[in-house]
Amino acid sequence: MTARPARLGVGVVSAGRVGSVLGAAWSAAGHHVLATSGVSRASVRRAEELLPGVPLLPPDEVVARADLALLAVPDDVLGGLVRGLAAAGAFRAGQIVVHTSGAHGVAVLAPAAELGVLPLALHPVMTFTGRSEDVARLAGCSAGVTAADGDEAAWSVGEALVVEMGAEPVRVAENLRPLYHAALAHGANHLVTLVRDCAETLERAGIGPADRVIAPLLSAALDNALRHGDRALTGPVSRGDSRTVASHLRELHAVDPEMERTYRVLARRTAHRAAKSGLLPDHLADEVLNTLEENP
Repeated sequence: MTARPARLGVGVVSAGRVGSVLGAAWSAAGHHVLATSGVSRASVRRAEELLPGVPLLPPDEVVARADLALLAVPDDVLGGLVRGLAAAGAFRAGQIVVHTSGAHGVAVLAPAAELGVLPLALHPVMTFTGRSEDVARLAGCSAGVTAADGDEAAWSVGEALVVEMGAEPVRVAENLRPLYHAALAHGANHLVTLVRDCAETLERAGIGPADRVIAPLLSAALDNALRHGDRALTGPVSRGDSRTVASHLRELHAVDPEMERTYRVLARRTAHRAAKSGLLPDHLADEVLNTLEENP
């Protein structure tokens, strides 16, 4: 069983959608959030709602007070923030310093690690709204944990902190962290784009409310894909209906050429998956792929 960390004084930089929620989750687990940072009106509001009574301080003061410093900032900001906090003397030996970036492992925390902190990367595999319901949603999600290679004690601390926030820890090696994050972004971010493209195109066809029409279809498609993998593929590409595919290309090109190009790329991927899984015979796969290569 993963050991439970001692009660810790937590500093949250900053009270964004992720930081405020994780701070609230650790507070519910018995840790004490000592301070947070936030400048925007939205951050201040989130701090008031999710971290009531917690003072808002500059980031260096937040970190200096903390046993556990949580750096919940955008990927591209993280490295500069760590270097700046190290130069300001905010870190001290024995602290636990956690960041929530999916794209980075612990190497980005090197300036802090050189000062004796325990560096951890904890990335909840969830989208955040920054509202109280996110705390409850943590119970059903996983979190990617990365610690220094060979430091089993650090890995255990990271896993315990994930369990305390209510999530399930998943170990991600330092060198595989970018690939891990690319996979998650490809799935979650592009899924939203696909759903919105689908809804808006239906609305152009006079179908509404589009969200209500497509909700059962897309929910079932996601569930089947998770349960059955490529065997869940359906539709004209996986059946080899190249004439229908050609019709789709013409219709989409007429209303949105960029969406038509996106359809072509995804349809090629679908055709290859369907053929590889045995759903689509080779001769039909060739017909579909040839259709997708033709000009609209």
